[in-house]
Amino acid sequence: MTSHVRQATSPAGSPDPDGPVAAPQGRVPSAPPTGHTEPSTPQTASAQAPDAEPRRSRRSALVARATELLRFGTVGGVAFVVDTGLFNLLRFGPGDLLADKPLTAKVLSVAAATIVAWLGNRYWTFSDRKTQTQLREFLGFVVVNIGGMGIALGCLWFSHYVLDLRSPLADNISANGVGLVLGMVFRYLAYRTFVFTATPAGTAEDGTLADGAPTGSEEAATRTGDAATKTAGA
Repeated sequence: MTSHVRQATSPAGSPDPDGPVAAPQGRVPSAPPTGHTEPSTPQTASAQAPDAEPRRSRRSALVARATELLRFGTVGGVAFVVDTGLFNLLRFGPGDLLADKPLTAKVLSVAAATIVAWLGNRYWTFSDRKTQTQLREFLGFVVVNIGGMGIALGCLWFSHYVLDLRSPLADNISANGVGLVLGMVFRYLAYRTFVFTATPAGTAEDGTLADGAPTGSEEAATRTGDAATKTAGA
């Protein structure tokens, strides 16, 4: 029986009976199978995800602040009606109760409006910021409103006694126009800073979502998971 011995050429050119068979010259090793691809790292989603949550937090904070301002304006509008109506009733109403005492009439009308504003702001506008120390909160509210009343009285005093504008229109413009606007700005800032100082649940000091607070996507995912669990159990 004739045996065929396969010989391979070593790098030095000598035959090597035990060595591997050399590839034909000029051939290139075949490429990996066409369907095999290296896993790619998702870039778009990972790049956008870190920026989406801060934007959502800022948007939520802006919506909350706009709602708070709307409620504050509504309460202020009701208090304005009480203040203006009582002021004019005392000065120019039947009996002329305080016709010659505009400052006294303003003090009484502001006091009545303060009670209305206290109830509206504590239990509606700043309901998520009200503190447990109601006495401290009420005293702070009174002090702030005394400051706001001082602003309105200052405008009325300057118009009535310095500028000598004593008509009903002039008194209303100075006390219930300029004085009211300046007093409202002062009150809003002071309420948030010194009176209603509790931090709303789930928010940081700057009004954005605090760390660990559920975002809208997380809440939606939780609700979806709960619904799926209930469906599977049924």
